[in-house]
Amino acid sequence: MSESGANGDGEIRPTRFRNLPSVNSLSQEELIVTEPENTELLSSIRRRVQSSSEKIETGSLNVLSAKYESLDYDTCENYLFLDEERKKGYRFIVKKNLARWFIFLLIGMVTALIACAIDISIEELSQLKYASLSKSVDEYVTQGKLHIPYFFWVLYNVIPVLIGSILVAYVEPIASGSGIPQVKCYLNGVKIPRVVRIKTLFVKSVGVVCSVVGGLAGGKEGPMIHSGAVVAAGLSQGKSTTFNRDFKIFKYFREDHEKRDFVSGGAAAGVSAAFGAPVGGVLFSLEEGTSFWNQSLTWRTFFASVISTFTLNVVLSTYHGVPGDLSYPGLLNLGKFENFSYEVYELPIFVLMGALGGLLGALWNHFNYKLSVFRMRYIRKRWLKVIEACIVAAVSATLGFLMMFLLNDCKPLGQDPTKYPTQLYCQDGQYNVLASIWFQTPEASVRSLFHDPPNTHNATSLAFFVVVYFFLSSWTFGLASSNGLFIPTLLTGAAWGRLISVGLFRIIPDAVLIHPGKYAMIGAAAQLGGVVRMTISLTVIIMETTGNISFALPLILTLIAAKWTGDFFNEGIYDTLIQLSGVPLLPWEPPPLVHNIYASEVMSHPVVTLKCVENVGHIVELLKLTSYNGFPVVDPPLTDQSEVTTYGRIRGLILRSQLIVILKKKIFNENSDFWGDINVGIFRDEYPRYPTIEQVCVSEVEKTYSIDLRPFMNPSPYTVLHSSSLPRMFRLFRALGLRHLPIVNDTNEVIGMVTRKDLARYRVWRHRGRMGVEELLISKEI
Repeated sequence: MSESGANGDGEIRPTRFRNLPSVNSLSQEELIVTEPENTELLSSIRRRVQSSSEKIETGSLNVLSAKYESLDYDTCENYLFLDEERKKGYRFIVKKNLARWFIFLLIGMVTALIACAIDISIEELSQLKYASLSKSVDEYVTQGKLHIPYFFWVLYNVIPVLIGSILVAYVEPIASGSGIPQVKCYLNGVKIPRVVRIKTLFVKSVGVVCSVVGGLAGGKEGPMIHSGAVVAAGLSQGKSTTFNRDFKIFKYFREDHEKRDFVSGGAAAGVSAAFGAPVGGVLFSLEEGTSFWNQSLTWRTFFASVISTFTLNVVLSTYHGVPGDLSYPGLLNLGKFENFSYEVYELPIFVLMGALGGLLGALWNHFNYKLSVFRMRYIRKRWLKVIEACIVAAVSATLGFLMMFLLNDCKPLGQDPTKYPTQLYCQDGQYNVLASIWFQTPEASVRSLFHDPPNTHNATSLAFFVVVYFFLSSWTFGLASSNGLFIPTLLTGAAWGRLISVGLFRIIPDAVLIHPGKYAMIGAAAQLGGVVRMTISLTVIIMETTGNISFALPLILTLIAAKWTGDFFNEGIYDTLIQLSGVPLLPWEPPPLVHNIYASEVMSHPVVTLKCVENVGHIVELLKLTSYNGFPVVDPPLTDQSEVTTYGRIRGLILRSQLIVILKKKIFNENSDFWGDINVGIFRDEYPRYPTIEQVCVSEVEKTYSIDLRPFMNPSPYTVLHSSSLPRMFRLFRALGLRHLPIVNDTNEVIGMVTRKDLARYRVWRHRGRMGVEELLISKEI
């Protein structure tokens, strides 16, 4: 559905800037539709929008999807809302603030408990799997029957992945991947269908267990961010639309503005539970997620993050047999680093490693983008998505088995703290190093590369592992399964970082400072930074996870180099996936060099408006004929002279959802007896799944009635003159969370409407050091 009362929201626009007619040259018939007899014109508007769609190539990054709507982050201060606010006392304000803190407390605790359940499930199932595999390999290698453990490995991978992919493909597709791009879009103000449903949380939790146990090159940390957001959205509303249960609590938080703040805290709590990084969680929510921020939200978000870390620490420490020790602050336990020292001459090496991470990250993103386009074009059926996930699971086992079989990398027992040392073809008293990497979870493999003593891994094994896991992780991300990219990316970077330390040690054998764990950590940060292009939050997350604050400067230099190098070639992976989905995301800043584009060129027109007192039948027909979500309320033109261009003077703005609730509750002027019980709660009771106009029954007699829209409309919507620049409108949308922006002329008459899509279609492009602005297409086909 379109968001504005104009016909341009679904219109295909040219890819370069165009010159629209000036405001004064547009006739009244072109700009305003108010009367019931103009329903034929409304129908023609809709047909014109639908027929304007051209064939768009699947997988294009230069198209916005018309199907995405915005959230109403701007509070509607209508008469009912202000009347409720005036009746509140100081006691209610205190009660509401305490309720906010209590909800954030619950968010932290519930998110941590879900993380514990996921981690314990993965831990127990992985132990059974890898202990069995290690035993079977050593048992059948002497008999020359290695095909039997290989068959078991493939089977142990495919069965869990089959279960998880069926859940994702057939039950809740939005639960695929890490969920971070979807949460980022939601916090930016875009309504992503089903992104914060309880069913999504269930599929996400079970799916990530199946993916990690199934041996896919993915992690459970990214999905925890999405899980925290769902928990926050559910707890803050006091009801479940999935199970149709209303617990009659927290009703005053049932609006997009309040819900957004809780989802921000939930995302931060998810980061905190995943990495044991409360500060990093807050910074991640600020840097990668939330578009709107304030000081009080910072405190509450940090509180939820601390509670999440503490709760997970208590539970996991008890599970591991050390209650009260609190040695498990997060799911990703990389172990504590000794205080590595570094010299000034090493800083250029770290910067070069950051640049290498940026190059490899850009290559990883490009490869994943090509795979995503291929999936969108050819793997569209659900059963094909399930088959692809199972194929990747089988290939993962095959590649791991071939590496163990072909590369005879043996080391003495006791040198590596692996749980399942596998001898394979090694001599007595030795174990196969590659088997120790594959026969454990990816998190444990990262920890091994960080803390294994020098000379544990040879250069050949590391080189082959980097190449294999690089492409395997890129192939895995985007499957019909719930998994993240943090761990596989860290594992790839840690492997090539350790490989660099081996090369440096061969060049400078007497260098004491060349410790492989130090370079593994820098390589992991560089690879992850090159893929996701995070700087501040990632620096803090790694420092909190490793407990090593002395490496702040090398990490910052590494991540900055990775980001700058990667940005030279393409966008970060999350931004690429968002663009591929056609989501109208608004970046932090407006595009440069667009001050010469004015509101009269950007706005959609004609505008479908309503009068302050409107006929019920006209409203019903209007809602059926159009899909617009916002309607300016205007005074009728003062003259009927056709030779004079006149428009209605704006009085307010009313939403489609408000009109439907009014019609459903039959709040008509002729039913004045019910007006005493009307308050803003009638809209909160229907939130967030408002009924459609087809679900509202209005009799023929009631269609002759009228509605006074003044108590329900927003009497003071933000408006700008037709001469306002695009950056000014952009900052209003970005800072205030607007959904609709009426455009007025010099006499405050409505002449157009600007929505998120009208601004998001102007995008900055960067390629190999060059930069420019392009105007995107808007299509209903994606």
